[in-house]
Amino acid sequence: MAAEQQQLLPALREFFAGAVYPLQQLVSSPIRVGREIAVAASSRAALLEENRRLHEEQLMLKTKLLKFSAMEQENIRLRGLLETSFKVGEHALIAELLAVTLGNYEHVVTVNKGSRFGIQVEQSVMDGNGIVGQVLRVSPFSSDVILITDPNHAIPVQVNRNGVRTIAVGSGQIDKLLLPQVTSNTDIKPGDLLVSSGLGGTFPHGYPVATVTTVAPQDDPSGKATAKPVAQLDRIREVLMVWSNSNPIPRIRESYTNRPDFIGPPLPHE
Repeated sequence: MAAEQQQLLPALREFFAGAVYPLQQLVSSPIRVGREIAVAASSRAALLEENRRLHEEQLMLKTKLLKFSAMEQENIRLRGLLETSFKVGEHALIAELLAVTLGNYEHVVTVNKGSRFGIQVEQSVMDGNGIVGQVLRVSPFSSDVILITDPNHAIPVQVNRNGVRTIAVGSGQIDKLLLPQVTSNTDIKPGDLLVSSGLGGTFPHGYPVATVTTVAPQDDPSGKATAKPVAQLDRIREVLMVWSNSNPIPRIRESYTNRPDFIGPPLPHE
């Protein structure tokens, strides 16, 4: 009490407080460091968890984006097929490929439409660009389509520019057709579009088939020429199964020809 009255203790307190402060810091430092480590560890764990979650979300979004891109391309192909079916004016059905056989001696694909859908042998098949081939075999649930590049396949064609008719034969190569009947004096040149001539009755007239790529020079007696199919035979996934409208146009009844507004010669009696 006497020291307190003489104000000696505050000076002693300050002295001892300054002397003891490093010891207090030393004693409390493990607890403080432990708390900081715990906070840092929890923050790092939270960052790692967030990073993992964001990485998974990124993978999911990439996968969805790839799917959307594939769906967009499929939509483009289907729209092209539908537009082609409207342009050709034939009854058509879209079929998907199930299997592909591309050997040296056979170019055949299998589609998921068969006789249950009215598919018939020798029915013409095409994609959004041109003729693919024709139906070779039919089962109730699928059909085999022989491609125009098959060595055993031939299709009557004509040059769209001048109407010259010839035969396009499969070469066994997916991007090549042979024109064996072209001679050195045939009016045909690279870049000419070959369309189906309609002869033989299998393929309707006017379907794009191939584009002439090479023509032998006039001094070459063989006169061989080649063409490239316009159909994308190496990447097709859907095709059009086309029915040709081969029904004859019905004759106009004689009673109709007697009408005053009819213009034209009278039809012979049946």
